Amino acid sequence: MKYTQSTLDKLGAVLGESGYVVRYERGTFQSGWCILESRKVVVLNKFLSTEGRINTLMEIIPQLQISYDSLTFESQKLYDEVVRKSTLLAS
Repeated sequence: MKYTQSTLDKLGAVLGESGYVVRYERGTFQSGWCILESRKVVVLNKFLSTEGRINTLMEIIPQLQISYDSLTFESQKLYDEVVRKSTLLAS
């Protein structure tokens, strides 16, 4: 996966299509992100680089309740790839 703004936008689209809002804020995040589950908001540290943001979203996405059926075909492919990579890393 390439670390470009386009990839970051596509990962954000996966979350957006599932009803999540991605916000980039300043704060004292221990891991660079936090999730407000009840509001479906993902907050990332705005000082992360594009690569850091992509890596963080790839770490977060498998943990969230993503509505697979509401994703476009392109987003479904990307989601499957992210979940597969996450499973490989966990093994």
